[in-house]
Formats: sequence, C-alpha cells, structure tokens
Amino acid sequence: MLDLIPLSSLEKVFSDEAPGAAPFSGCMLLRGEELSFQVAFRSDEDAEILCEIQAENARCESFWAEEIPSALPCYPDSDEFYLRKTPGLYPDLLRPVTGPLPVKTGQWHSLWITLRCGASTEVTVTLNGQSITLQFKLIPHDLPAQTLLCTNWFHCDCLAQAYGASAFGEAHWAIVENYVRCAVDHGINFLLTPLFTPPLDTEIGGERLTTQLVGVTKEGDAYHFDFTRLARWFAMCGRCGVRAFELSHLFTQWGAQHAPKIVDSTGKRLFGWETDADGPEYVDFLTQLAQALVPFLEQQGVKDRCYLHVSDEPGMDDIGCYARRAALIKGLFPGMKVIDALSNLEFYERGLLERPIPANNHIEPFIGRVPELWTYYCCGQHKGGVSNRFFAMPGWRTRVLGFQLWKFKCAGFLQWGFNFWNSRNSIEKNIDPFAVTDGGAVWPSGDPFVVYPGEDGKPLCSLRLKIFHEALQDLRALQALESKIGYDAALSVLEQGLAEPITFSEYPRSAAWLLKARERINDTLAKST
Repeated sequence: MLDLIPLSSLEKVFSDEAPGAAPFSGCMLLRGEELSFQVAFRSDEDAEILCEIQAENARCESFWAEEIPSALPCYPDSDEFYLRKTPGLYPDLLRPVTGPLPVKTGQWHSLWITLRCGASTEVTVTLNGQSITLQFKLIPHDLPAQTLLCTNWFHCDCLAQAYGASAFGEAHWAIVENYVRCAVDHGINFLLTPLFTPPLDTEIGGERLTTQLVGVTKEGDAYHFDFTRLARWFAMCGRCGVRAFELSHLFTQWGAQHAPKIVDSTGKRLFGWETDADGPEYVDFLTQLAQALVPFLEQQGVKDRCYLHVSDEPGMDDIGCYARRAALIKGLFPGMKVIDALSNLEFYERGLLERPIPANNHIEPFIGRVPELWTYYCCGQHKGGVSNRFFAMPGWRTRVLGFQLWKFKCAGFLQWGFNFWNSRNSIEKNIDPFAVTDGGAVWPSGDPFVVYPGEDGKPLCSLRLKIFHEALQDLRALQALESKIGYDAALSVLEQGLAEPITFSEYPRSAAWLLKARERINDTLAKST
C-alpha cells in the first residue's frame, strides 16, 4: 500500500520526513500558463512505483524529484527561514519519468508534474493502482507576454567542459541551443552573450576556457573583426525566443582593473590580466571594436536590444576606476544601454550609469529614485528574509519574488548562475553538479546553477527553476489584472488582509498565503471578463 499526498509545487519532499502541508486539490490558471504540482508517496514495503497520468485537454510532463547532496546548505549567519541547515540530501533534480522508480520501505518520494491546459480539466494520477484526482479551472484570460527582462548568466564554457565538446564546434552549438531553449521556456529571455570570454568568477591571473564569439586579427595597429559566430548566435537566439542580449563585460570583475581575456584567430592572447584597462593599447582596441560592432548590431537589427556591461559588482573603493571605464564606454557606444550589478546608489547619483542593478537586500534606497528599477540576488542574499533559490530554502521564498517585481515595477532581474559548474573563481573546472552543488563548500547549494547536464546534450531541470518560472508567471498574472482594474486595485487584491505592505524583505512567510494570494488574483480576473 502507498500513502499518497497531493502537494503544490512550493513543498519540498524529503525522504526522511512526512510532508506537513495541507493537501493540494487543484487551482485556477490562465491560458498559456504552466503549472507544477506533485504527489508525495511512501510505500509500506520495497517496491517499484509505476505512474500513470490521465488528463483531457491538457499536456502533462512527469518527473521523479531526486534528492541531491549539499555540503553547504547555508551560511552560519543565515536567517531562520530555511527548511534545514544541516548538510545532507535535498530534493532538487527533476528526472523525467521513463520507467518505474525503485523505492525503499518508509521513505517519502515525490512525483512532480507540470501541466498546461487547453480547457478546464481534471487530472488523475495513479501510482501502482492507487489514484488521486485534482481539478484545474482554466479562466478566460491569456497570460500576458513577459515584459520583464530576466537573465540567469549562461556559461558556454561549462557546457563545453561538461560534454567534452570543442567550444563553438558543431556539437557545442547544438548543446548551447538546447540549453537556451530550456532557459527561454522558463522565462529567461535575456542572454549573456560572450563577445569575449566573460571575465567573471576567474581567479586573478587565471583563465576560463575560451568562449569568444568575435573573431579578431591584428595587422600592424589595425584590428579586424569577424562577426560570423556572433551573427550565428543572434540567429540561434531568434529561433529560441530570446528577447534581448547582455554583451559580456568589457573589464574584469570587482574593480574594472584589467581587460577580459581576448585572443586572436590563432589563439594567441592579445589582452588579459596583464592588460592595464587604462592602457592605450586596450583603449585603442575598444575604439576600433566599437567602430565595427555598432554598425554590425544595427545591421542585425539587435542594437536596441543589446545592453553593455562595464564591470561586475564594483564597490565604493572602485568608484573612481569604474567612473573612468564607464565614461570610456559611454563615449565609444553613444546611446547604448549599460547595466551592472552594484548596490551603492552613489554610482547612479554620480551619473555613471542609468540602469544599476542592486541586490534585493540593498534595493530600498533605489526605489523611487531610479526610473528603471532592476534587482538581483546571489550568495550574499541569504538573510533578512529576502527571496532566493537555495536548496534549503522553502519554495515560497523563491516564488514570492514575482509579487515583489510586479509591485515595484521592476524592468529586469539578474542572477549569476544558470549553469555554472566550476568551483569558486573557476580554479577547478567541470565539477560534477550531481555531487558538488556548492562550488566546493563555497556558496549555498543551488546558488551556482538551476539545471544539470543531462544526456544527449540536453538539460535536466531543477524544481527550483520550475518554482522560479511560476514566480515570473505570478508577475504576468498581476499585469493581466492590472490591465483590467488598474495598478492600485490590483495591489489591494495582492495585499488584502496584510497588516504591513509587501517589501523585498517583509511579506507573509508561508506557502498557504502565497497560494491564497494567487487564488484571489485569478478569481478577480475571472470575474472581470
């Protein structure tokens, strides 16, 4: 016999703990929305579990939610809003159901199901002959197209390393496209584009595998640029539905002191850690690059959808250096948009860039001051209740981000790791993400990636990616409601019954509240036809 408990996507099922959440019976959803739910189960004897799903007018995909090891679930000073804080196994990997699942007596497991409906439907899930049925009502409103620009940094070198493929060889291109499609399918519509090997998470003096889309040759003092690969990148992204492009950083991380690694057509390094970013050679290179790249972007029809980076996460000690680099880029690429992750408002107040991206635990001073508000999170956003996506965090903490992005009218969101499978500073490359989920006990598990390297060059999703996608859909559902009843009325629906308004750090900390809030949004939409 099996114990079966239907659950929302916001619960995480541990093998050694009975789920404590109320059973999930179904919900309303909009046309075009993808919903996830799960069936937790436990067997009273060793068994092989077979599943069957029946649903009319719906497309379902099923996965076994697999536990993955975590040596570092959280930092010692993390807040109390975690499921667990001890090293161990955490549910994360979604492995497609291709056959029976062998289970041991008394252990809890989860069958994870994603659903898209063409009409209201009931879904019956049967495990070894025992069935449960859930009801889903499709309301007559389309989920609006996503307007938020969302990036999780896409690491081409990690794909080449994981699959043993030559960077931008034909096999690598096929793998890259598979992963880009997965990213876009989950709301990541803004793609890190490696003009040159991105100078990110690289130890000083070290290097990452070369992944350079722009070909460079030098004759005397003249540089010649080959944009063939870059054109292929834009075409591939167009097929996949990418909306915009963040061109890789033109100076090194944490201070903008040096040039990124740039090689010529023979593989000879032209610039790198040895290059003073103020040096005349690199300034001349950037000048010639801009003169060639800008017309190419215009010819490709993507210039207005491209964003430049100067340097990632400069601090106040770097502001003078950053100011010089930002002025150079502004002069070389007039009118082009510049974004960077940084959390001190002075960079914006001094006019160094118009689109700063502060962390969600440092965003308050930017609200109401910066017309185009962006935010990000990474390992540093582990306390104070702010949203993040670590293994050990409850699902509601990941999903609440959608409500927050909508309320504060954010234009963009950034996270640094869609598929970063290296150690810290890329000292060790191609670590096994099925075994090492924290970069070698450096970042809380889940910070560096949301997908795993599957077979045949195709990604395996995490349940965190599915929950994050649901957050983006919550944002879009609120936009649909706003278009019907206005922003203030939609905000009243979201915050109904709350003693304090929602902020990036304050909100009801429960899955039940979040699901109820989304139910109110759906119900109000259904009544506004």
